[in-house]
Amino acid sequence: MLPEDYENFLPEMEDATRVEEARPFSHEEMVTCAECLRANPPTRSNCFYCSAKLPLQETAAASRRRLALRQPEKWEEGYNVILGERAPEASDELLGEVSELLKLEREAARRILESAKPLPLARVDSSEEAGLVAERLGTCGLSVLVVSDSDLMMKDEHRRRARAFDFENAGLVAHAAGSKEAWRAAWADITLMVTGRLVTRRVEMEERRKTRGSEAVVAREMTGDVLLLDLYTKDYDGGWRVASDSFDFSCLKERKALIASQNFATLVEVIRERAPRVMVDDSYNGLRQALASIWPPEERTQSGLRRERPGRFNVEAVMTSDNERQFTRYSRLRHYLLLGEAGEGRTSA
Repeated sequence: MLPEDYENFLPEMEDATRVEEARPFSHEEMVTCAECLRANPPTRSNCFYCSAKLPLQETAAASRRRLALRQPEKWEEGYNVILGERAPEASDELLGEVSELLKLEREAARRILESAKPLPLARVDSSEEAGLVAERLGTCGLSVLVVSDSDLMMKDEHRRRARAFDFENAGLVAHAAGSKEAWRAAWADITLMVTGRLVTRRVEMEERRKTRGSEAVVAREMTGDVLLLDLYTKDYDGGWRVASDSFDFSCLKERKALIASQNFATLVEVIRERAPRVMVDDSYNGLRQALASIWPPEERTQSGLRRERPGRFNVEAVMTSDNERQFTRYSRLRHYLLLGEAGEGRTSA
């Protein structure tokens, strides 16, 4: 069986073949695949025969190598190409070069370049590909850096969620969600707070099976919106996360209100008053659309059978999406860059 996009896929392969045939390479320029030992043109990033990654060649032909720009799978290490803060003016020429090079929509490229923030321009599955992307962007006049998922401590083991705070004269005590563990930080050691929103969407569909086809029975859509706060210290340890729907605001005492959003804003203000070095970054909400092109929200689909009555089952599909990992990447990136500017050592917990 052929894939649905076969009609579009075939011309693309034919064009790629014609391009390589039009650019002959000498025997010395060819790249030998370490897996199947066959020769490949130096413009390829993966073996034409077995799809294994090819080593990056330091030759003139390598400058013509096509960017694969393959997004890593959820379980794979990703490498993020981050735009420097001092980006040149987003001229029509620059927008055209960047959007064509990175296969970005022109409007998405414009949002990133005009943000005046270190935002991702690409996320790829290897350090070699990230280096090649950075080199090509350098020829466009852009200053970038490569930050891996390991640098951003994206593994679940680095997640620390706080359910309550205690304010002491010496510092802040955070009580872990789901355990009796507690973390402490001196007020002078708290350096950054990043605020944002967790937006979730859940769509449930049920279909009743019939002899001929099926018909929709129930369709439900639910959305959620939770305020998030990531709090970081001078140590690179993943920080602490506060979610407005699962946090005990009793630490605010007489300043505690009835509405969670008001308590959330008060919590940020109280920490700002007590921590002399803290910076507050509240730019995430305005940058979500720009980030979505490189760090899209995660989508998941589950399907199964739901019993309606004895002998009758409906087909159920549940589609969910949220931006939690997108916010985590942005938040950890802000802390990573802040420690770099301060010259602090980065040690993982």
